[in-house]
Amino acid sequence: MKLYVGNLPFSATEDQVRTLFAAHGTVDKVSLVNDRETGRPRGFGFVEMPNADATRAMQALDGKDFGGRPLKVNEAQERDRGAPRGNFGGGGGGRRF
Repeated sequence: MKLYVGNLPFSATEDQVRTLFAAHGTVDKVSLVNDRETGRPRGFGFVEMPNADATRAMQALDGKDFGGRPLKVNEAQERDRGAPRGNFGGGGGGRRF
């Protein structure tokens, strides 16, 4: 199961997150998301674990303080790759003469 882990401190490392989740079961993969343009951490990531371990980790860690911030842990939802990601609404103004 893939878990979404939000509200991570920007200083968090993959090793720290792996250690945190490993206390609740086998961690298959950890990936923290960085901004494409700046390379800086975005404060969230994903952890992959077997289903039973993931359920245990989600119950134990959601809301738990980590680096001074309460974690948000839930099952990751697949993103619809065809859907727009932001409000890029047009509506540019024409020139008035």
